[in-house]
Amino acid sequence: MTTKILQVAMLVDTSRSYGQDIVAGVRRYVAEHGPWSLYLEPRDLLSSYPAWLEQWPGDGILARTGDAAMLQRLKATGLPVIELRDSSPDQPFPFVGMDNSEIGVRVAVHLRSRGFQRFAAYLDPTLDFFRERIQRFTETVCAEGFECPVFEAFSTSQRPRWDEHQKALGDWLASLEKPVGVFASNDQLGFWLLDAARRAGISVPEEVAVVGAENDKLLCETAWPPLSSVQLRGQAVGYTASKMLHEWMLTGQRPPQRTLIPAGDFVIRQSSDIVAVEDPRLARALTFIRQHATENISVNDVARAAALSRSSLERRMKQQIGRSPGEEINRIRFGLVERLLTQTDLTLDAIAERAGFTHPQYMAEAFRKRHDETPGQYRQRRKI
Repeated sequence: MTTKILQVAMLVDTSRSYGQDIVAGVRRYVAEHGPWSLYLEPRDLLSSYPAWLEQWPGDGILARTGDAAMLQRLKATGLPVIELRDSSPDQPFPFVGMDNSEIGVRVAVHLRSRGFQRFAAYLDPTLDFFRERIQRFTETVCAEGFECPVFEAFSTSQRPRWDEHQKALGDWLASLEKPVGVFASNDQLGFWLLDAARRAGISVPEEVAVVGAENDKLLCETAWPPLSSVQLRGQAVGYTASKMLHEWMLTGQRPPQRTLIPAGDFVIRQSSDIVAVEDPRLARALTFIRQHATENISVNDVARAAALSRSSLERRMKQQIGRSPGEEINRIRFGLVERLLTQTDLTLDAIAERAGFTHPQYMAEAFRKRHDETPGQYRQRRKI
């Protein structure tokens, strides 16, 4: 008996990591439970509706819908549809996606664990699930007695010019009491926030620590400093949605209206990789290290910049951040080495020079001890 090959259309934006992960999850489900005939094309959220779907004799659709008009056209097909983007309060299809409420709580917990007592948020107000992330973040920190001002990226009716927006964002950042932990509702906003901080001369993460959401690697790793973010479990979403659609197509039984997937790992990068300190001299020392670690500075240089004796600096850093000045200098230097190994083709000599190491061989040996592999092995395994 020949098994029917089900025809499924995937209208999923593939321009970001999350959409690509969803596709990977669908692929895994089909490999385990197929075969399916899949329609897939490169798309973004504004891609047009394929007109041929109106007369398509298929069996089901997986979609991330960008507007209400497309929702209506999908509804008109009469086919089982699983929606993967919670973009409308009048959502007519079963939805599978991330638990955005949980994401906001997790960011608040991360920043509190880093010692922050001042918080702010940067919101894209155009989508309800962005609002949900920020709302739960603000509720969580406010429940502990802290305030949380919110800057909205742009109005829903008209975006300002890029330079005007960045100037306003930088002015807002400058007005915040510091140190402050800021949650951007997605990585795109986190990227803009880091750019605005750099333009305004604000030190990240010493004065402003920034966290995004979605862990879009293109944005997070291109940002400077690299952006911390909450990983969205796109593969779990794709796999779960495929399972639900499969059962619907086979049995005719509609799945639950909402299925929420918990977020994945918290990916800590340089933008929030710090312990907030109220000690102004220690804050000055950490800022000096962040800005000059790659210039072959010494612990004595840091002590002079902070107007502290070396012994006092050593004691305060150990007490408040758990690392010595020398360890913090090397942490910054090796962070740059890792970035240059994975994102460039620079030689080890060139990387050592950029990272502030006088002797490339010393850098290579120290790197091997830290990572239990050579720089070349590290590059080979992780290179983009």
